[in-house]
Amino acid sequence: MIKTGNPVISIYTEETPNPESIKFVVNKLLYPGKSIDFPDEESAIASPLAQELFTFPFIKSVFIASNFITLTKTTETEDWMDVAPTIKQFLKEYLEEGKVVINENEIVFKKSESSNVVNADDSDVVKRIKEMLESHVKPAVEMDGGAIQFKSYENGRLTLVMKGSCSGCPSSMITLKSGVEGMLKRMVPEVREVMAEAD
Repeated sequence: MIKTGNPVISIYTEETPNPESIKFVVNKLLYPGKSIDFPDEESAIASPLAQELFTFPFIKSVFIASNFITLTKTTETEDWMDVAPTIKQFLKEYLEEGKVVINENEIVFKKSESSNVVNADDSDVVKRIKEMLESHVKPAVEMDGGAIQFKSYENGRLTLVMKGSCSGCPSSMITLKSGVEGMLKRMVPEVREVMAEAD
């Protein structure tokens, strides 16, 4: 279990390129070195924090990374300016009370789990792709409140998974095609096409 226990928590919000998502940046580690996406309430079994966030009627998805939480809302009726202060206060109290953010024992990995972690049985091309995603793409995308992770590579076609604010973001396909695809084609010439897939 990853618990929290910092007496004074400060939180600030950052806008993301996705108008439906907002990023809450916290002055402590929530999920060190990792990130986890909860696209709906049913998937939040491993996170008591995400379960509580889903009790807000307008929350569509929760993405938790090392020191931030990205929330995506369900409709355009709620304005982030109106609801962000309430969520910020909730998060502050939750974290100051030292409640569990992620319960590692409850995480259920799907067979096709997307990840940038290099495995021993990865091909040389896949290893280079994952290293590029981890060192070049991950920091930039996390600044926007999201994540892009490796899903599969076959015959020059690379499939990536968009998470957090990147999932459903109007500008994410532009980022994927003009930024990520262009860089990967230069750095890993075997890559001919980059596709996005929902997790």
